[in-house]
Parts: sequence; structure tokens; C-alpha cells
Amino acid sequence: MRSLRNPQSLFFISRSRSMNPLKPIVLAAALLFSQGAFAHSDDYLDTQTAPHGGQLRMVGQYHFELVVKAGEVSVYVTDHGGNKIATDGARGTATLLSSKGKASVKLAPAGDNRMKGAGKFELAPDMKVVVSLALAGEPAQQGRFTPMQKTQSAPAAMHSH
Repeated sequence: MRSLRNPQSLFFISRSRSMNPLKPIVLAAALLFSQGAFAHSDDYLDTQTAPHGGQLRMVGQYHFELVVKAGEVSVYVTDHGGNKIATDGARGTATLLSSKGKASVKLAPAGDNRMKGAGKFELAPDMKVVVSLALAGEPAQQGRFTPMQKTQSAPAAMHSH
């Protein structure tokens, strides 16, 4: 135990534990630049206008955009920056669940960054879709969608009377 009678010993204790002046700067920079990793929640993506009018989800390192029409399912794959990711050699399924029933649609590459499939299902407001997609040479990843539940765009959601 150090003696409190010797003021020099207290100086050395506090001096030896002082923080490197670069640590706060590095910490602040890390926090500032890590915000992008948290910006892609489902709630946030639901406020964004998707390129093909579908619903966006962050799935691993990719964005999946699901477009569901009567009897047809399409999934567009992009990276974090919105750049198209080729779907050649990919395989996938879309499982559609609603009060009207359950259907499974096999997805196959359909050019560029699109996966497409057709099946027998009815569109319903309570529809939920689970997309399982494995790009060539990568493990399968899953995204969960609620394509018939529209969310207000960011400017409209922030506007109130």
C-alpha cells in the first residue's frame, strides 16, 4: 500500500495511469464511422424507396429487395452501396406465409442481380416471406419480409400535425 503522506507517490500513480491523448480521438472516430453498420435496420429500410418498388432487407453483407406480384417472386441482390451483385450460380427459395395459406417458390438466376420464381399463391395483407438465398460459393442466408405492409417514407413519417 502506498503512503498518502508522500505527495510524489500520488503523482506517479495518477501519471502512470493517464490516458494516451490519441485514445479519445481514435474512439470518437470509431464511433462516428461505425454508425453506418447500425443504419440498416428493417424499420430504416422500410422508409427507403427500393429501385424496383419492393421491400428492402439487410441480409448479411447484402441488401435483398423482394418484389412479390400475383404468382411471381423476384429478389434483387445489391451490396451495401447499391451495386448489383451477380446471381449467376445462385440458388434459393421463397416461403410465403399468410392467412390464405403457405407456398414455396424455387428461385433461379434471371440475369444481372435478379433471382426469380413462379408459384401458386395469393397475395394477402398479412403475408410474410422468408427468402433463403445462396450466392455461388457462399453459404445460404435468410431474409424476412412483410411485403404487403407499407411503411411511410422518411419525410412523411417525420411530418405530423
